[in-house]
Amino acid sequence: MNAVRAAVLRLRSKIIVGQAAVLSRSSAQKLLPLSPAGGDWPSGRRHYKSRPTHGIGRYKHLLIEEAPKKKKEKVQMKEISAGTDLEFGVLNILVSGYDMTLVEHYAQYVHCLCNRLNVKVEESYGLPTKSMEVMMMPEQGSKMYLDAVLTTHERIVQISHLSPTLAPILLEVLQRNQPEGVKIEVKEHTEADYQMRFKARPELEGLMAQVT
Repeated sequence: MNAVRAAVLRLRSKIIVGQAAVLSRSSAQKLLPLSPAGGDWPSGRRHYKSRPTHGIGRYKHLLIEEAPKKKKEKVQMKEISAGTDLEFGVLNILVSGYDMTLVEHYAQYVHCLCNRLNVKVEESYGLPTKSMEVMMMPEQGSKMYLDAVLTTHERIVQISHLSPTLAPILLEVLQRNQPEGVKIEVKEHTEADYQMRFKARPELEGLMAQVT
């Protein structure tokens, strides 16, 4: 009896497995379209091809609209404020030297010192580099030759509203900490100092003169 029951169960399991395979094959055939030849492989036809694809890859409508950029206005000279009996007007602290590193660091020191002493710093900027050729004449002969080229670097720290009582203290501290090879000069700001900020372009000036 046990052998007969085992054979019946084995046959029943084979029937169930066969029915499951037939059901899975029929469901797969319903999902995937058959090829023109009637095979089981899907054809090159894509069912999603009829869906709209316009707008894919476009993202600009998701970005926040930015305000239009304004055209840069021409740089104009600020009005120079004159001094009073209680304080100086606009002053330029000119730092110059042949070593650019020393000049730059000392100009930063001047700027930081003015901030610590509550002296208003209008702006800090550099002037165009100046070059000077040093010519030498030999002991015998009159033909001169180029010996060296000296490059001068200049930085300006522009201050205002400096009181007369604080001015000598500021100048004394600057002179005590002045490094070797660096020159310092304090003078009133003028329109000529403003024009020195811009590098001369004689070619452009000549063309503009011809046009006008």
